[in-house]
Amino acid sequence: MQLSPGQRLQAALDAECPLQIVGTIHALCALLARDAGFRALYLSGAGVANAAFGLPDLAITTMSDVVEEARRITQATDLPLLVDGDTGFGGAFNIARSMRELIRAGVAGWHLEDQVAIKRCGHRPGKKLVSAREMQDRIKAAVDARTDSAFMVMARTDAFASEGLPGVLDRAAAYVEAGADAIFAEALTRLPDYAALVASLKVPVLANATEFGKTPLFGLDEFRSAGIRMVLYPLTAFRAMNQAAWETYTTLRREGSQKSLMERLQTRESLYEVLHYWDYERKLDELYGSPPTTIPEEMP
Repeated sequence: MQLSPGQRLQAALDAECPLQIVGTIHALCALLARDAGFRALYLSGAGVANAAFGLPDLAITTMSDVVEEARRITQATDLPLLVDGDTGFGGAFNIARSMRELIRAGVAGWHLEDQVAIKRCGHRPGKKLVSAREMQDRIKAAVDARTDSAFMVMARTDAFASEGLPGVLDRAAAYVEAGADAIFAEALTRLPDYAALVASLKVPVLANATEFGKTPLFGLDEFRSAGIRMVLYPLTAFRAMNQAAWETYTTLRREGSQKSLMERLQTRESLYEVLHYWDYERKLDELYGSPPTTIPEEMP
């Protein structure tokens, strides 16, 4: 029996503790992550805004933008994909529609957050939250629209910045009561705070190990000691790719050649291996015959 995407995410959780969930901004990154041995993938809202549109992550992109990128990833690999749902892309009916579209796209789960609709990056100042009751309503709308019972509805709280750990604990408990399957506590700074949150809940807790943010770059063993079940690396590869692209462009401009870059470039053969290019060529040969080995003479 084939597992649903949500069931595959649960299987990954059962197989690895903490489960490393790595950010992939497009389908090729998903294939590279798969080949590196990761069991679960993530699509960041910031990644969609930044990479696909050249925009900041300030609630400018839409549900349709995110769903399209998610669909491309899920068509490329069977690894379960967790998606950044921001604040749900609107009210109850918008949240329900987003749920249905993501499930149709083969997504394994998403997280909703308790910021106001015009949200900010979770590691930036100036975040404003809705009430716990309004966030509960968001979660209930998502759970009510779920057509795959295994699809993970994760609740993210940004309360630590303004309400401290007590606010995180109170909100997390309320969100689980509303039906959240997991909790994502954003921008915590100490392992004991993570441990206190884990101890207060009966659902898995995700820690966001993003770079250049409020949370120190704790290692897997440290997160494990605090009881964290999922560790997220949302944009690590994206940042590395951007830096490599910048260095490549400046070198080409300065030197007028890529000769000094060759040892740092992915080879054509390596890319073909990731894409299984030769399998596609063999299929073409089966369908249409082998290509000619010599160039035919020009017709008069």
